[in-house]
Amino acid sequence: MNFVFISPHFPPQYFHFITALRERGVNVVAVGDAPFDALRQELRESIREYFFTPSLHNYDALLRATGYLTWRHGRIHRIESLNESWLEVEARLREDFQVPGLMPSDIQRLRTKSGMAEVFRQAGVPHPELELVKDAAQVKALAGRVGYPLVLKPDVGVGAAHTFKVSSDVEVEQALAVPLPTAYVAQAFVKGTIVTYDGLVDHEGRILFALSHEYSDGVMEVVTEKRDISFWSLKEIPPALDGLGRKAVAALGLRGRWFHLEFFRLPDGRFVALEANLRPPGGFMTDMMNYACEVDVYRLWARIATGDPVGDFRYTPKFHVCHIARRAGRAYRHSHDEVLKRLGPSLVLHNPALPSVYHAAMGSEMYLTRHVELAALREDIRFIQTPA
Repeated sequence: MNFVFISPHFPPQYFHFITALRERGVNVVAVGDAPFDALRQELRESIREYFFTPSLHNYDALLRATGYLTWRHGRIHRIESLNESWLEVEARLREDFQVPGLMPSDIQRLRTKSGMAEVFRQAGVPHPELELVKDAAQVKALAGRVGYPLVLKPDVGVGAAHTFKVSSDVEVEQALAVPLPTAYVAQAFVKGTIVTYDGLVDHEGRILFALSHEYSDGVMEVVTEKRDISFWSLKEIPPALDGLGRKAVAALGLRGRWFHLEFFRLPDGRFVALEANLRPPGGFMTDMMNYACEVDVYRLWARIATGDPVGDFRYTPKFHVCHIARRAGRAYRHSHDEVLKRLGPSLVLHNPALPSVYHAAMGSEMYLTRHVELAALREDIRFIQTPA
């Protein structure tokens, strides 16, 4: 199997996907915007050939790179990045090189906020009312039906970038005094806790692995108000969430790939879908899954990607695993050494310098801790994030 992997070096833990493919005998060829010598050793050793291009936003360069790799290695069987930024170019390359998988028409329907809303509506999954908007009049008209506040966000976006809330006609006029830079949607603001439904489906669309995570705050609030975020895995998926998640995954029609669905849990316990993402959950959540269930989701994905039998794969969430963030330049009561002493063996991973693209939503420093009991995990959050 010839497998083109786009941007194999980012996110940084994704080298595990490449090494898992090589273990299965896959010929992995890659295209990236980092020099080959800058890649970590495990990645360099697992890639058969690497094509460097200064910008992955240049589709002509990607087209030439994939054409070259096809000439060198023969027919390409799969093209992936598992990265939100490159879903559209992946799809275009698949179409141009006749490789199975999601095509541009699928991406338009499943990646846009407006497309997701229609999928949720058809599947009977509750979703806040949403409308594509170009001007203040359209936003005000939606507010007239559902009331303020509203959230305005790009129709295609990730991590709450360029997302903001408006609470009156005056704020709408101020926000839209300058034309919107891209297609935007306006959506009814929902007050609730973000929980996720994350996992993998096989080539028949059957869910092989699913786990849920809960966020301390909404990502929009974390970004705009510079809060310290934390999010943790749940040992049990609430039955109502599992039912809605399965409905949504079936409606998305995914085959042989990851999914990352976000829901609001309302104060009355009901769940409302926020959005769907056709990729693994962000940050280091794939590592969190492994620590929570003592499995290897990288190797599981590689089996699915190659069409190899998964066998009697079984898993049990044994721990709550939490990403606890700190921000650079913010003073905290407890030093790093005090944190290490406090956490002891409950600390499973520490990253003192997250990639800069993560800083707004996930902090600049991260501690991963795990506990059997959620109360102990909450104490870790308090200890690490208490300000000076």
